[in-house]
Amino acid sequence: HSCRVVFGESDGLPGLTVDKFGDYLSYQIVSLGMEQWQDTIVEILIDLFKPKAIVARNDVPVREKEGLPQEAKVVYGTLPPYILLKEHDAWLYADLLHGQKTGHFLDQQENRGHVKPYAQGKTVLDLCCHSGGFGIHAALYGASAVECVDVSQDALALVEKNAAENDVTVTTTCANVFDLVKEYDEAGRQFGLVICDPPAFAKSRKALESACRGYKELNLRCLRLTEPGGFLVTCSCSQFMTPPLFEKMLTEAAGDVGRPIRLLETLMQSRDHPACLTAEHALYLKGLIVQVL
Repeated sequence: HSCRVVFGESDGLPGLTVDKFGDYLSYQIVSLGMEQWQDTIVEILIDLFKPKAIVARNDVPVREKEGLPQEAKVVYGTLPPYILLKEHDAWLYADLLHGQKTGHFLDQQENRGHVKPYAQGKTVLDLCCHSGGFGIHAALYGASAVECVDVSQDALALVEKNAAENDVTVTTTCANVFDLVKEYDEAGRQFGLVICDPPAFAKSRKALESACRGYKELNLRCLRLTEPGGFLVTCSCSQFMTPPLFEKMLTEAAGDVGRPIRLLETLMQSRDHPACLTAEHALYLKGLIVQVL
């Protein structure tokens, strides 16, 4: 129903990503060379997929490095304000024109189904929730309570829309995640399942050291917010934060708070985001599911 159909270098088309959301397509171009083929790309997509609409999500700052303008617009067909997607057991709304990235985080699509064994009967804290994909699934899988947290009120409005569509109850909190986890930690609050999926902290190699400190601070609090025997799902989408470095960070954070952890699962981007191993940062998404003792 929904998948990434073009993933840059991994598909031999550097600078281009194309996502399919049912009858709708969303693409993003980040290189000058690919920009020159934009009209042809749209024609090919129309011919191959016969979509109802195509959205150009060329509104990312990296385009400025290529001297390209930032813009998001419908380039073909008619796009409704929201489209409804089926993902595992959930129905999720997506805003392809204004939502983050190309409108929906397809790279976490498979991982959202992984929370099923850990959610039953648990209180759940879903941090940096965007449209609530993880939290909505946790609620459907039997969580006793779900709190979704994001700094964007627009994202939380989408969470509430998704909760209503799936007939589940979640609470939403608009807050800076660092401030919130500090507040909850100092108040002694704990949850049976904590999900932490922040935006990329390290967007350049020179920012990696400070990003590691940020990831460690956030995950340290998340570990403390997880009840003994509970579970933490923690992710990083920073291409410069390698899986070994991410594991090292979490191990050090667990040592600092005196909470032993057991690794249950390792996560990566969904299979429709294949990593070309000759492209240095194609394997950018990594995640860990640990039990916190």
